Amino acid sequence: MAVTKEDAWGVQARSQTTGSTHDENELRVAGFWVFLATDMILFACLFATYIVLRGNTDGGPGPRQLFDVTGFTEETFILLTSSFTCGLATHVMHEGRRRALVLWLSVTALLGLLFVGLEVSEFVRDVSVSATISRSGFLSGFFTLVGTHGCHVSLGILWMGSILFQVMRQGITPAIARKLTIVGLYWHFLDVVWVFLFTVVYLMGVM
Repeated sequence: MAVTKEDAWGVQARSQTTGSTHDENELRVAGFWVFLATDMILFACLFATYIVLRGNTDGGPGPRQLFDVTGFTEETFILLTSSFTCGLATHVMHEGRRRALVLWLSVTALLGLLFVGLEVSEFVRDVSVSATISRSGFLSGFFTLVGTHGCHVSLGILWMGSILFQVMRQGITPAIARKLTIVGLYWHFLDVVWVFLFTVVYLMGVM
């Protein structure tokens, strides 16, 4: 069957559109990696500040008096579990399993909410014994570092919630798949940061 000039132009236009979309997706993913790099610099600065200030308690409570081993261990277990469920969500997405994606993404977000809730309760408990952010250099560094991570987790939960809403309405589209891949990278990044927090702030604090 002969291909008309109009058909040829249509094929070329679709090809150009597909290529343009692919390039746009790659550009957005690359932009996200740049964002992660700047976030790494931010957390590196906060870690360095905390390490410098952690001995400056000004006669107030220090890590051994404030940190609850059971509490931060539970937080760690919950966040690492959420990283696993996030990976499962990405896996079932590639298989096109919409219901499973909704399930695992919901579980991940709920675990994130539980983590934030425990962190907030920890802060409230500290403040109740007058361990406020302005009490000492140690507490300023602690609240700033851990609080910044908690804000990032909260942002990730909202991000997942918006993607979950889109999946339920539209299904698994290429655009949604890209968004989920990016938020998955973001969530795993926060888990890595928490591992350093767990080690540098909490474990070294109670040792």
